[in-house]
Amino acid sequence: MQVPQDGEDFVGQPWYHGPLSRQKAEDLLQQDGDFLVRASKSRGGHPVISCRWRGSALHFEVLRVALRPRPGRPTALFQLEDERFPSLPALVRSYVIGQRPLSQATGAVASRPVPRQGLIRRSFSEDTLPDDPARTEPLRDRKRSDSQPAGLEHMWRSPEDPPGPGASTVPASGLPRTGSDPVILKTPVPLGSVADSLRASDGQLHAKAPTKPPRTPSLLLPDASGRPPTYCELVPRVLRVQGPPPGHSCPESEVPWWEAEEEKEEDRCFARPQAEVSFCLPDTPSCLLGSQNRPLEPEVLHTLRGLFLEHHPGSTALHLLLVDCQATGVLGVTKAQRGAMGVASGLELLTLPHGHRLRLELLERLETLALAGALAVLGCAGPLEERAAALRGLVELAVALRPGAVGDLPGLAAVMGALLMPQVSRLERTWRHLRRSHTEAALAFEQELKPLMRSLNEGAGPSDPGEVALPHVAPAARLLEGEELPGPLDESCERLLRTLHRARQTARDAPRFREAVARRLRGFRPNPELTEALTTGFLRRLLWGSRGAGAPWATRLEKFHRVLSVLSQRLEPDP
Repeated sequence: MQVPQDGEDFVGQPWYHGPLSRQKAEDLLQQDGDFLVRASKSRGGHPVISCRWRGSALHFEVLRVALRPRPGRPTALFQLEDERFPSLPALVRSYVIGQRPLSQATGAVASRPVPRQGLIRRSFSEDTLPDDPARTEPLRDRKRSDSQPAGLEHMWRSPEDPPGPGASTVPASGLPRTGSDPVILKTPVPLGSVADSLRASDGQLHAKAPTKPPRTPSLLLPDASGRPPTYCELVPRVLRVQGPPPGHSCPESEVPWWEAEEEKEEDRCFARPQAEVSFCLPDTPSCLLGSQNRPLEPEVLHTLRGLFLEHHPGSTALHLLLVDCQATGVLGVTKAQRGAMGVASGLELLTLPHGHRLRLELLERLETLALAGALAVLGCAGPLEERAAALRGLVELAVALRPGAVGDLPGLAAVMGALLMPQVSRLERTWRHLRRSHTEAALAFEQELKPLMRSLNEGAGPSDPGEVALPHVAPAARLLEGEELPGPLDESCERLLRTLHRARQTARDAPRFREAVARRLRGFRPNPELTEALTTGFLRRLLWGSRGAGAPWATRLEKFHRVLSVLSQRLEPDP
């Protein structure tokens, strides 16, 4: 049997609800085992499985892995944790019929689909990669639509050959045709008036199956906001729309602060900076930590593990890019801060004498993120597979952060610092299991990521703002803080010149880096909890507690390295 080129269509499945907010999805889940699939707006249209388990509503984002197009195989695979499937219905079918937990951390089992009510007016295309908003392709023709609860028992069966245009048939399940098929309008009308004319009763069963109308190609409506156009089979789109019809208003979403335009600088004389500038966020009440938290609280670590499991590496990489840009002073720089530091970006401030405080903050952030990443592996006291899965997750996050993808090189350096930490690299059995069970991730780490990181630390590697969103500034920060370079004198001098030349080039290209970041974050809606979990202040309190976070950095670093060494020895004792 030939595999469909684009996998099975999931828009017609009864458990798929299209764009649906988290709150509305939780209201629909009444009992343990209830589940539905929705297109999350905050995740850029990624499919999310919402399920109620043990009285709580849980949300699991489905990772879509694009493949090179080849005849006879799908163009993408869908994945929750380890196993990949050729289509979203195949994934749902496997987890529901087999009663498999959606994640090992929560043990949630989806068993009872919640059917949608009415029509799906807008949906994202399975053929469009969510990570590439500039790429849009029309949806393929739907094979069938059976959105009624009575057809749930037949939703796993493969449909027969679809009928030709204009044919009136009954689906294989024996149910009458539903009214959820597209209706051709005689004349194009404004979108708002068509949406208002739709009734919730259009999706109910009819006494007699209506004649299936022929399909007509829908047109893509250009969006002035720069976001990708959406597709709707119900309404033929018109090329130009002057504005909403009279009496119809659409709520406009507030522009996030990282998408706002920079304030225009007025002509003024240069004023010598009077104080050093810090971009660290002030300590605010945390939604994950208590006011007086202890270091490494088990409840918080369990919550964080579930939070990271809900997001695929591409989404986590965008969250890390957003926080790194704010910590570096690329985004969110106020007019008062620009006046105090005398330049417009933290990338310029790094190279100046009064950038001492910013350099120390960024070096501390790099080490703190690396310690947290190492803890994610060394804190897995369960089976060997659990530690190997944590290693694979860090490798996949590093791949998502590399140049050409998200392009967050400080985040990449932190993740690679965790993987190359002595307490982690000495886990021979864990790395051997990774190479055996997750060969693709192991090859990417050895053949791509390690050489790339070595090149970046030596002041070379990719640095073009089109390929990189945030450059690797740690080598220049260490040099400007007086750290000596190891190795022979001639090699260290050459490395010194390369690093300083790269720092000067980075300061000159600071506006271009800000534009590159803005392009990658356009339309991105972060998760507040995950964003907080990646900030330096949160990680400092998580690792050392609210009392220990105020200790000197060298003392905190030495203490936590001893903790990681003890954990590493417990996992794999020396022979």
